[in-house]
Amino acid sequence: MFRIERMLQIWIVVGVWWLGAEVTGITPIPKVHPNSAGTTIRDRRFLPIFTVFQWGQGLCSASSGEYGSCQPNNECVLRGGIPAGPCAGGYGTCCIFMASCGGVARENGTYFVNPNHPDTTDGTGSCQLTILKMHPDICQIRLDFDQFSINGPEIVNHICNNDQFLVSGGSPAPTICGTSNGDHMYIDAGMGQSNPIILTVITSGPSYPRSWRIRISQMPCGAVSKAEQGCLQYFTGVSGRVKSFNFDTTSGRQLSNQDYSICIRTERNFCSIQYTACPDMNRNRSRTFTLSGNSNSPVQAMVGGGTQGTPNSCTNDWLMIPCAKVADRLPMASTCEDKICGGTFNAEVSSIERTVMSTIRPFRLAFHTDSIESPIDVENRGFCLDYVQQPCTSN
Repeated sequence: MFRIERMLQIWIVVGVWWLGAEVTGITPIPKVHPNSAGTTIRDRRFLPIFTVFQWGQGLCSASSGEYGSCQPNNECVLRGGIPAGPCAGGYGTCCIFMASCGGVARENGTYFVNPNHPDTTDGTGSCQLTILKMHPDICQIRLDFDQFSINGPEIVNHICNNDQFLVSGGSPAPTICGTSNGDHMYIDAGMGQSNPIILTVITSGPSYPRSWRIRISQMPCGAVSKAEQGCLQYFTGVSGRVKSFNFDTTSGRQLSNQDYSICIRTERNFCSIQYTACPDMNRNRSRTFTLSGNSNSPVQAMVGGGTQGTPNSCTNDWLMIPCAKVADRLPMASTCEDKICGGTFNAEVSSIERTVMSTIRPFRLAFHTDSIESPIDVENRGFCLDYVQQPCTSN
C-alpha cells in the first residue's frame, strides 16, 4: 500500500474570490467610497482571500473527545485512521488513530484503548501495544492518560498485584494501577529508529469495569515542549497542580514501589516556587497529603532523612523538595529540609498545614515509596499540591 511519508508537507492554497453576498458564511467587506480628497478608491468587492492548510499539523477534534490530525480526504483510511468529520474548511478529514491489544502505533497522536472501547472491559490477560518512531529524530514519548481506570492496589501494602500498567523499552517508569485520569508520563525513546516502546496492561483478579484511553505523542529532539532529562512528569506554566498516581481523597491509595521525578519548567523571570496542599472538598480534615502514618487519624508533618528509627524523619516514603522552607516564616528560616512525609504538608514538624517554598532551580520534586505499608502506614492517599512560581525580586 502506498504510504506518504509523515514529513512530506502537502500544501494546498485555496483562492476564494469574493463575489459580494454570494459568498456564504463570510461577512462581506463594505465597499470603499471616494475619500475626502475626491480620489476614487478601487471597489474592493472582488478581494482574493488565501487560506493555507498544512496537512498533519495542529489538532482537530472529534465529537467523542479524541484529537486527531487533518488529512486529505482520501488518505485517512489508507493510513489506518478513523474519519471523524471535516476539517480545513471541508477540504480535509479529521483523522483519529486508535490501536488496542496487539497493535502497533506509528502515527503521532495514536490512542491506546481498551478492548470494546468506548465501553469498559472485564477481561483478564495481557494487552500490549508497540510504539514505533515516526522518524529517527524522536527523543521522547509522552503518554496522556485521558481515561485510565483499572483495578487498584491491594489494601495492605498498596502493591499493584492484580492489574498493572507497565512501560518497557525506554527510560524507567513505575508500575501503576487504579485511577489516574488526567495524568501523564514522559518516556525517553533512546537513539535511532529501531527502539520500540512497549505499553502493557495486565488485568487479573476480581471483576472490574476497566477502561483506558492513552494518547501517545512523539516528541522531536528539538521540540520546545520536550521534558528535561530524567523527568517522568513535566509541567509548564506559572501555576498548576501535581499529584501522585491513583490519588483520590476518598478511594485512592498511595501506590507502593514508586520512584520518579516531577519537573516544573522555570518560567522567564521567576526565581522561586511555592507549594500548597490541594483543597479537600470531601472532608473537614484534609487528606491531600498523606504519605506515612495511620491516616485514619491526624498525622503531623515529618521532615528530613534521618537514620532508621529516628523520630519525625522520612526514611521509607517521602516527597523531596530541595531546600524546602515555610513560605511566610519571618525572617526567612536559615535552615531548610529536603524530605517531607507524614500526614500534614509542612516543611517543619507540625500538625498545621503550611505553604512551602523552594528557591532551588530547576524546580524538581522526587517521589519515593517503598514496598511496605502495614502495620505503621494505613490508608495513605498520596499527595496533591498546587504550585505557583514566584517572580524574581531585586534588592
